[in-house]
Amino acid sequence: MKKMLERKPSSSLTAEFQSTGTVDTSKGLAQEETRVKLRRTKSVTRAEEIVHEEEKARKLQPDKPCHYRRDSLFSWTSGFGDFRGFINLAFLLLLLGGARLFLENVMKYGIRVDPVQWLIVINGGSSEVQNEYPSILLFIYLNVPIWVALGIERLLAKDLLRWKAAKVILIVNLISILAVPIVAINLRAQSFGLIGATMSCFVYTITFLKLWSYMHVNYWCRLSRSGKSTAKHARTRSFSFHQSVGEPTVNGKTKHLENFVSYPDNLTLKDIYFFMILPTLCYELNFPISGRIRKRFLIKRILETLIGSHVVLALFQQWIIPSVKNSLTPFSNMDLLAATERLLKLSIPNHLIWLIWFYLVFHSYLNMVAEVTRFADREFYLDWWNSNNIDVFWRSWNMPAHRWALRHLYMPLVSRGYNKFVSAVAVFMLSAFFHEYLVSVPLRMFKAWAFLGMLSQIPMSMVSLWIERKIGPRIGNVFVWLGIILGQPLCIMMYYHDYVIEHFGKNLIQQFSTV
Repeated sequence: MKKMLERKPSSSLTAEFQSTGTVDTSKGLAQEETRVKLRRTKSVTRAEEIVHEEEKARKLQPDKPCHYRRDSLFSWTSGFGDFRGFINLAFLLLLLGGARLFLENVMKYGIRVDPVQWLIVINGGSSEVQNEYPSILLFIYLNVPIWVALGIERLLAKDLLRWKAAKVILIVNLISILAVPIVAINLRAQSFGLIGATMSCFVYTITFLKLWSYMHVNYWCRLSRSGKSTAKHARTRSFSFHQSVGEPTVNGKTKHLENFVSYPDNLTLKDIYFFMILPTLCYELNFPISGRIRKRFLIKRILETLIGSHVVLALFQQWIIPSVKNSLTPFSNMDLLAATERLLKLSIPNHLIWLIWFYLVFHSYLNMVAEVTRFADREFYLDWWNSNNIDVFWRSWNMPAHRWALRHLYMPLVSRGYNKFVSAVAVFMLSAFFHEYLVSVPLRMFKAWAFLGMLSQIPMSMVSLWIERKIGPRIGNVFVWLGIILGQPLCIMMYYHDYVIEHFGKNLIQQFSTV
């Protein structure tokens, strides 16, 4: 408007000034704005009319025109987005490529599947010492830290133990959970099979996270009961409800709340063991419970778990082990071309097994346990396959772990004044520690490749966010998939190479020839 006021008067305004001696500026400006708007509207409308008239005139021609204004389907301006046929083609090519690799593997190595060995390693033993199953003993010992945690919480609830002393005992108890497998596996190295040792470490890690949550939630409850709860410690009840006016009560409680547990009535063996078997890492006093067990759904999940576990073991024995052995020599000799070929060759079976394992654990097994226990929260994963950046992937592929990290580490750090980036780095640090723990302890060596790999997710997350913003979400999703497909086999090759050197010496590498 300021610019329009600064314009020179038009001829009509000049004539008005000469005749009357005054100028109606608002009238002139209104006429100017109306004239400009009408000119723009007419130009757009006229262009559309010209195109419409041309198309109409071409249709009336006797040459029967068949060409119109159309974009190619692969052009973004076409608006076409139905590429289901290409998706089917991609799956078909993946299936044919996998079948070729499988036939090549069978022709080279024969049938390597041996179910007898499965029973040995699943029970925790090794193929060398078949009469000892130390993993079972480790599982039995897990009752000790559980009883210690429950006993300390009971003493705290009755004010028979000060929090400072109890905190030291609980921390030592948590540390002992992670230390016991390290000591046992290194002292009885010949008695542990790789899968048995890995399963032991995995179960002990879950117990560590569960007891951390158990201790943390009971701490919140004590603060709430003592009236010391502040804004950063305040927590609501683990259930939501509304009380209707005039609703019948039982012992002062509404009828639909009579079975709900409040602190310290939750400190029982039944309660803590129920939490230990639930498919969650976060403790609550009252979990959401479904109304009944769906037998047909449960049978499907049981069959999927049994069949899927056998498929994973068979593929690992038949496909992964030979491919990893053949990658040892080129990887050790730093033959970049041959090592890259072995990496790509290993990536297909590894990724296939990883996808089967994900479905087997996060859908079949966890839903099976949830159905038996009637645990109603079945959000064990989100649509991680649609992740446009790495940050979204880590927040969606493992919801029990993500929910635990958010509830018991990230939010407490933020509430204590730490910024979000520092809190997120702390979460990645803890995740990196457990990734390394689950690899290094069963292998009886420490190389920190898994730890560094997890920490590298922080800069990679920034790169993926930049790719999503600058190039597009589709390319960001491709970047996430590439990291999953290539990162895991590279880590396997590195650990296998170091494992052979650590336990068998460099001379064994010469026994493996590149196939």
